[in-house]
Parts: sequence; C-alpha cells; structure tokens
Amino acid sequence: MKILAIDFGERKMGLAVSEGFLSEPLKIIKAQDWEKELSDICQKEKIEKIVLGITEGEMAKKQRAFARALKKSLGLPVDFQSEVLTSKEAIAKMKMIGKRMKDEDAVAAALILQSYLEKNV
Repeated sequence: MKILAIDFGERKMGLAVSEGFLSEPLKIIKAQDWEKELSDICQKEKIEKIVLGITEGEMAKKQRAFARALKKSLGLPVDFQSEVLTSKEAIAKMKMIGKRMKDEDAVAAALILQSYLEKNV
C-alpha cells in the first residue's frame, strides 16, 4: 500500500511517501496550494492512504479540520500519527548528516510516517 504522510503547517507542509516498510521525504508544499498539489501527487504516486501528523491543543483542532477537508477533497482514508517532537528530531538528524534545514518539514513527515509504519504495518 502506498501511503502519503503530511507534516501539517499553516504556511507550509512537509510530505513523505512509503511503499512498504520505509518512508522517505518527498517535498514541501505551500499550505495555500495544498488541494491541487496533493491531488496531483496522490494521482501520480497512486496513493491509497494519508497519514497526518497530529499534536495537541489548538493546532490539533486545525489538523483535524484539515483531515476532514482532505477526506472530502481527495476521497482517501486519513489516519493520525503523533508528531510530538518530530521537528526537533528532524533537525537533529539533518545536522548529523549535514543536510540543509529547509527540508526539515519533509524529513519530519518521513519520521511521522516511519512511526506509523512501525506501529501499523
């Protein structure tokens, strides 16, 4: 099953994909362009499920609202996976390998997806 993970942000979103047991960062998109971008990616990559990172508090409310919009727009199932500390972990991993920080959101999405895969696949 091919899965797309999203590290949701109000300005930008990190994306990662998996087919099997490993996730990999895909790209970062502008939040304002999400509907067309995600529709194109889901068709091109033949995505069957979306995993959305979720946190706590006010942001969790926005993430849940976004999940409803995703389901309505794309017609795909959406699961949640905790994203607590994924951005910090992504930054630490990127520093270890000398990767540029602008990719942080896509790496965070890959970490979210990897956690999901380890628990559910």
